[in-house]
Amino acid sequence: MKRWIPTLLAALLAGCAGPDVQQYRAATPALDPAEYFDGVTDAWGIFQKRNGEVTKRFHVEITGSRQQDTLVLDERFRYDDGTTQQRVWRLVRDGGDNGEQRWRGTAADVKGEAQGTAAGNALRWQYTLLLPVDGTTYEMQFDDWMFLIDRCTMMNRASMRKFGIEFGQVTLTFRRRACNP
Repeated sequence: MKRWIPTLLAALLAGCAGPDVQQYRAATPALDPAEYFDGVTDAWGIFQKRNGEVTKRFHVEITGSRQQDTLVLDERFRYDDGTTQQRVWRLVRDGGDNGEQRWRGTAADVKGEAQGTAAGNALRWQYTLLLPVDGTTYEMQFDDWMFLIDRCTMMNRASMRKFGIEFGQVTLTFRRRACNP
């Protein structure tokens, strides 16, 4: 029985590995974050606890601009309870190969640097968010997966974890204003 334990653990860990952004390399339309977020983009989202309960709904207005080699995303959140929040991302393309783009970025409420890789129609964006809750700030690891549906619409699903345990998910739908009639 004991000889099966390493095999079982290896199988469980492999099952947790998740997809690789490269598997979307041939998917179209191709996502270029600097192109998609140029201008004003609206997003609508929800936060769900790990049991599926929706605890927050929100709208985000994102104004994207290029400042030399930096993509600046000014995000303005309005939550269903009337509260607001602003996050300003500064993103820089950081090379890439095999049909992928690598990105890194910073924001005031992000610990260290966010890292992202885009390939095909997908972008995986990972970072640690400093999340204030009732007077305490928690370091939550976010693993965002964004998928370009068409040139105007993008979907995002983010897993929020601490100590490897998922606490919830954020789901967003993005729509570029330049595409609206």
